[in-house]
Amino acid sequence: MMALFGTGAVVMRGAGCTINDMWDVDFDKKVERTKTRPIASGLVTRPKALAFLGVQLSAGLAVLLQMNPYTIFFCFGSMPFVIMYPFMKRITYWPQLFLGLAYNWGALAGWSAVAGSIDWTVALPLYAAGVSWTLVYDTVYGHQDKRDDIAAGVKSTSLLFGDNTKTVLSGFSAATISLMCLSGYMNGQGLPFFLTVAGAGSAHLLWQLKSVDINNPSVCWRIFKSNAWFGAIIFSAILADLAYDRITNTDDTEEQPSL
Repeated sequence: MMALFGTGAVVMRGAGCTINDMWDVDFDKKVERTKTRPIASGLVTRPKALAFLGVQLSAGLAVLLQMNPYTIFFCFGSMPFVIMYPFMKRITYWPQLFLGLAYNWGALAGWSAVAGSIDWTVALPLYAAGVSWTLVYDTVYGHQDKRDDIAAGVKSTSLLFGDNTKTVLSGFSAATISLMCLSGYMNGQGLPFFLTVAGAGSAHLLWQLKSVDINNPSVCWRIFKSNAWFGAIIFSAILADLAYDRITNTDDTEEQPSL
């Protein structure tokens, strides 16, 4: 199941990038960092990009069809967000919110793929935590291009928050950790999970906010990439809790008298 979701994540995020590059080609030509992208630079034509998108979506569908019927139909619900996201930067300063709604759909789909349904008391806080985290890292990401974005007419939370970015992202960071812990609590996670998420997870997000210079694109890029480590921290919290649960359950079983 993890292999399927890993493959699906790579394929569908790639499809999202293709859609974004196709829709944003005129904007990308005006932004220094993105003007060398394949479509914007003319290296790849739009018809070829569309054909490649068809291959990506077909591969994604092949992965999706390995899931149970509930998950198959549920996953189609993410497509409106995937398609809408590139247009949102034209009409709202909150495109990062729509990106989060699209990218974190897997938090809901993962539960349904295993259980055949969704326990919303667990999955919804997890989904909301992912959306909040997306607002953190993609706002930092957006600060790389803010000067070009203003000239091109592109909207973002980076421009909306401006000099108050660190203050606002502190709130979203706190929400990310709180919602992650709430999801863990509703799922009956143990002490290792909460210690790792609230301890190491909070420390990493705090380091990001203290280290980022929103007026230095290279620093923004470095902080953005460091979110891979935050993801690794959350994954390690789950593994640590799983190991702890197995060890304690083994000890309890050994202590029970035989009949």
